[in-house]
Amino acid sequence: MATYTTYDQVGKKESVADIISDITPFDTPAFTMFKNEKVTARTFSWLEDSLASAGSNAAVEGADATMATLIDAVERTNNTQILTKGFQVSATADAIGTYGRAKETAHQLAKALKEIKRDTEYAMVGVDQAAVAGSGGVARQMASVINQITTAVDAGANATDALTEAKLLEAGETAYNNGSDVDTLMIKPGDAQIVAGFSASAGRNREIAQGKTLVNAIDLYVSPYGEYRVVLNRHLKTDTALLIDPSMFKTCTLRPFTRTLLAKNGDSDRHHIVGEMSVKHMNFGDSVKITGLS
Repeated sequence: MATYTTYDQVGKKESVADIISDITPFDTPAFTMFKNEKVTARTFSWLEDSLASAGSNAAVEGADATMATLIDAVERTNNTQILTKGFQVSATADAIGTYGRAKETAHQLAKALKEIKRDTEYAMVGVDQAAVAGSGGVARQMASVINQITTAVDAGANATDALTEAKLLEAGETAYNNGSDVDTLMIKPGDAQIVAGFSASAGRNREIAQGKTLVNAIDLYVSPYGEYRVVLNRHLKTDTALLIDPSMFKTCTLRPFTRTLLAKNGDSDRHHIVGEMSVKHMNFGDSVKITGLS
């Protein structure tokens, strides 16, 4: 009797998690900069602890010990979100010669991997999305990064309020007073010129001629409350800027992204990429979001 091997098996899964991690890292800053950890349940929890506020502490010599009022840790939870991408390529499309690519399947796979990584980035920072438990007819959703930041600075009541240096400094002061070590300012591309203008308006920038290129950019903002690396994110929610400590965030993987070749039902191959991801903020009050931006 012939042995049934994986060479004969239909529907094998191919891990594409490493490929996804390497594709256009600068196009998905949050996904790239946050460390990853494995979770083992679709709803997972972690504890957020805090120190008591600083205060007067002086004891009488020889006095009995006094017991402090303990602060309970806060339990936080989030759900995993299933992200999928499918594509179908006919046998003829894979066989014929095409410009710029050897095989249509390889080309479509590369596109799908980029798209699903960008979809993950959008779920993390592109929306202010609360966790959704889901059901048989409702998709489960993760709580986004923005939803997990409870400290906010409002840019203003008007829809035309732009990011200002005063608001950035207010956010920095708030983060400092909260005891956090924020070091990254994540902004949408439209705010890049505004941030670059902070230095120019005060005469603090230097324009350096490099051949025929005139450099007028800012990638590090030095404030009284610390230095912030400026990161552009084209997927960031357009009315929000984030002042964060990336070490306090983790992407969470229940199922790494895999590609499955589905059973054939005609003269084509059907491919299905699926993974189950989430994100957690280990201290909801650590980072600051600037909201209400134009």
